[in-house]
Amino acid sequence: MAIEYVMLGVAALLLASIVASKASGRFGVPALLVFLAIGMLAGSDGPGGIEFDYPRAAQWLGIVALAFILFAGGLETRWPAVRPVLRESMLLSTLGVALTAVIVAGCARVVLGCSFLEGMLLGSIVSSTDAAAVFGILRSKNLRLRPHLRSLLELESGSNDPMAVFLTLGMIALIQTPGMGAAGFGFMFLAQMGVGGVLGYGMGRIMALVLNRLDLEFEGLYPAVTLAMVLLTYGLAAAAGGNGFLSVYAAAIVLGNSDFLHKRSLIRFHDGLAWLMQIAMFLTLGLQVFPSRLAAVATPGLTVAFVLMFLARPAAVLLLLLGSRLSWRERILVSWVGLRGAAPIVLATFPLIAGISKAGLMFDIVFFIVLTSGLLQGSSIAWVAARLGLLDHSPQPVVDPLELMSNGERDVVRFSVGASSPANGRRIVDLALPPETLVLLVERGGIYMIPRGGTALQQGDQVLILAARDQLPAVEQSLGPAFR
Repeated sequence: MAIEYVMLGVAALLLASIVASKASGRFGVPALLVFLAIGMLAGSDGPGGIEFDYPRAAQWLGIVALAFILFAGGLETRWPAVRPVLRESMLLSTLGVALTAVIVAGCARVVLGCSFLEGMLLGSIVSSTDAAAVFGILRSKNLRLRPHLRSLLELESGSNDPMAVFLTLGMIALIQTPGMGAAGFGFMFLAQMGVGGVLGYGMGRIMALVLNRLDLEFEGLYPAVTLAMVLLTYGLAAAAGGNGFLSVYAAAIVLGNSDFLHKRSLIRFHDGLAWLMQIAMFLTLGLQVFPSRLAAVATPGLTVAFVLMFLARPAAVLLLLLGSRLSWRERILVSWVGLRGAAPIVLATFPLIAGISKAGLMFDIVFFIVLTSGLLQGSSIAWVAARLGLLDHSPQPVVDPLELMSNGERDVVRFSVGASSPANGRRIVDLALPPETLVLLVERGGIYMIPRGGTALQQGDQVLILAARDQLPAVEQSLGPAFR
């Protein structure tokens, strides 16, 4: 096919997805399901008639897309907000995923007549909540959940994909290598999580250092740097036997909670890229599915989906959060926000490529589960949260900038950069100013500049700082004495 027709087709699918996503909000249908449906309609069984049956290509695209989606989510994860719910999130993203897989495996043995390991493989594939789906629902619907609840749901959805990936690969290894044993399985777990976590933390630090020290001439090159660093992080972790998704997500959290140049513009860039990745991934996975085969798995698919939504996920959440400070209403909502999205479909391509028995059946059932979860859970989260009384109805504070500057807690203070000032010759991003401190203006030789993180201060500069009064001593350590 000529390249111009490929470009026309890609443009049409992207534009159709974007327009349809706008309309989907009115009907309460998750936008990600709309992307998936458009892919199915464009596929070989739909009116589009596009022949696409390339599991490996779909898997590769899904892996890259998930890596960038997790990176964008991690960049916007504020550590002070998630720290209070870290214990609950880690329990759900590890033991919760494993317990969900075991319960689904028991159901699969009865409904599908498969072996325990095959049932565990299916359970592992659908065991995690999908980061793209959860981020999309919570942010596109602009649900104002209580802050700690929102932090818990976003952190869990971003951190439980690595466990699902490990379990899926582990089950495939156990099926193909029966002599692997518990010791080999345990070693694989330690390698995946240990290497992935440690390397991710280190790469997050390196990313911040590179962005601050590279000093590129063109601002447009900084997004290219982060793109390369994300791919490098995943590739290094996977090549070293670690979990690439965990490494990327950990690196993003570390970077997002650091000071680096062009932070706001880079966060916006990766947010837009994440949406593009979601559209591309769901369209491709929709093309990979044959809707004509879904009718044959409707009964077992619905059975497994209902067991997952109404038994496995709630049992894992309620059991693991017994000692939590969350109320029973909050636990019910957490158990209901168990959206399955692209991640299970991507993981379902692994058995296809590995040649596992019943892999085709598993793929169709997983797709059916994703559709059911998106339609039932995705479209009802706002309604369930409202019925449980968990929506945050407190008015959002509107702060006048002038009032902010003149209130009793903050001051606008002028500093003069002298020859012996610690700030002389240093960039603003390197000054380690206290959080919430803003550098408003720099006057240099009668010229006023709006500074950026890369602006280097010089002797004689007059700097206006907005800072909390109790943080002024720390600011003076970085800039020198202030004019009172």
